[in-house]
Amino acid sequence: MASSNFVDYIKIYVRSGKGGAGSAHFHRSKANPRGGPDGGDGGRGGHIIVKGNSQLWTLLHLRYTRHVIAGEGGSGSSALKTGAQGKDQIIEVPLGTVIRDAETGDIVCEVTAHEEEHIILAGGRGGLGNDHFKSPTNQAPKFAQPGEPLKEAYFVFELKILADVGLVGFPNAGKSTLLSVLSAAKPEIADYPFTTLRPNLGIVSYRNHQSFVMADIPGIIEGAHEGKGLGLRFLRHIERNSVLLFMVPADTKDIAKEYKILRNELKQFNPELLDKGKVLAITKCDLLDEEMMTMLKKGLPRIPHVFISSHTQLGLQTLKDLLWKQLNS
Repeated sequence: MASSNFVDYIKIYVRSGKGGAGSAHFHRSKANPRGGPDGGDGGRGGHIIVKGNSQLWTLLHLRYTRHVIAGEGGSGSSALKTGAQGKDQIIEVPLGTVIRDAETGDIVCEVTAHEEEHIILAGGRGGLGNDHFKSPTNQAPKFAQPGEPLKEAYFVFELKILADVGLVGFPNAGKSTLLSVLSAAKPEIADYPFTTLRPNLGIVSYRNHQSFVMADIPGIIEGAHEGKGLGLRFLRHIERNSVLLFMVPADTKDIAKEYKILRNELKQFNPELLDKGKVLAITKCDLLDEEMMTMLKKGLPRIPHVFISSHTQLGLQTLKDLLWKQLNS
């Protein structure tokens, strides 16, 4: 059931508030029965605002939110009184959330900082009261502006995990096992493909009480950039990671070829992903001896690499050193 608690994609209908109408009132009193215009302005309609919240990790709290509607601006009144402002509606989202126009697909904004705010749909401006329209030739205007109309749209909210290190590999490469060993995270682990169906985050302790965040991204398959195996949903989480840890099992027939396929999937999805720091971990090495490791090294790609075993802890400290160096290079 834990996997159902990770929600990284939702679509919501939002509607801002219409502006209040300006007033066409005239001042009347015993002392001044034919006073001039004193109609106040209408109030602004409510905005739809998204706000970053670092305490949120998924979009789960918005799963059953189908409509978000802001308040309408109040009408102006006598004595130049401005109408009440419509109530804004604030949608809190986790850091790393991208908001898109559902119709055009265009990015409206990205939220990456705590309490960062963006108005995604502005409320209508309030209309001007008749006091604004008096002039030497029209000292008693009997008209005022109506408020601006409301706006409505559908928006898509996509979460891209913010992490220092993202684990990249085919299903069953040992990503979840590594995360469970290096951190307190408890991802589901089993000996079959696609055990991980949602990203998992863990905090990895390093030397001198330092730490970094590691994300276990669900396994990629060849053709993921075309959407195969839910590839597009998985790949977007890698965009927010500072360093990519490619993981290939030691029993793979051709380690360099598998790394090349993974690298190509990232390139096809977003070429900028290849500009990130990269480390290669050859996993499941507990059955290899020094001679076999030396033989495998000859065919490895020219990036920082390490032989590891999550079960025997082989090479894990070296791996953390390599990752820390990449994060601070």
